[in-house]
Amino acid sequence: MSKVKVAIIGSGNIGTDLMIKVLNHSEYLEMGAMVGIDPASDGLARAAALGVPITAEGVEGLVALPNFDEIEIVFDATSAKAHVVNNDRLVPLGKRMIDLTPAAIGPFVIPAVNGDDHLDAPNVNMVTCGGQATIPMVAAVSRVVPVAYAEIVASIASKSAGPGTRANIDEFTETTSSAIVSVGGAKRGKAIIILNPAEPPLIMRDTVFCLVDAPNPETHDEIRQSIEKMVGDVSAYVPGYRLKQQVQITEIPADQPVETLVVEGNRPTHQVSIFLEVEGAGHYLPAYAGNLDIMTSAGQQIAERIAQKKEATR
Repeated sequence: MSKVKVAIIGSGNIGTDLMIKVLNHSEYLEMGAMVGIDPASDGLARAAALGVPITAEGVEGLVALPNFDEIEIVFDATSAKAHVVNNDRLVPLGKRMIDLTPAAIGPFVIPAVNGDDHLDAPNVNMVTCGGQATIPMVAAVSRVVPVAYAEIVASIASKSAGPGTRANIDEFTETTSSAIVSVGGAKRGKAIIILNPAEPPLIMRDTVFCLVDAPNPETHDEIRQSIEKMVGDVSAYVPGYRLKQQVQITEIPADQPVETLVVEGNRPTHQVSIFLEVEGAGHYLPAYAGNLDIMTSAGQQIAERIAQKKEATR
């Protein structure tokens, strides 16, 4: 079986971790190039030492590489603004883009929720780290009962938030909130990110709140079972993904003012509270950087499925 060659634009933490995953843990992919703009970056140095073709000239340097025509999939681990430029340059040249920024040019993709729905799209967007961690939980609830409102809070170690993450905070909240609705199935969504400066750094923790109309105890059991199954689906490609504690389903008092959050339908009767943590695999990044690991793992998972589908049609 011939593997599909991939390139990674962005030689920072996310791009380097993704490269290590492809080199050491991929069945269908092989590295074709590592692309950066800083000749002194650790990612480019590691790539060169591992025999991966490199360029420090950005997307134009990638196009100029001798093996450019062999590369089929390009991961973009830069920034939302840079991705717009990279996408416009590469898609017309026939490259498939997997966007690890919040640019949201292509359809949102969460492997455990809609991972097979957009494998033919020229550009797919991996939402955000918070989205990858929490939207599967919203989807797990919404497949049992309609979710009137979902709110997620992603808390990550400040040390794991590099310049790209910090530059994309606004895009993070907007993209994640939109995907909570379009992929998670909630009628309304809100996303909050917290950069935790604690020392030693804490691993990624996420809280998901869903407002639902679920007065029957039997429905509560179905919600819990759906969540547990979804946790298993995500942990299949992100081994450090797990529930921090049991799912809580609490009744909303009749006088609690939640009506303003409801677009349509009955007034929510219960709040579903889900508490998660994501520990990194430690391939390149420290274990506390689960927020970065879940992005690279999700991106790799989609590329593997694209390559697998190509192999199956030969």
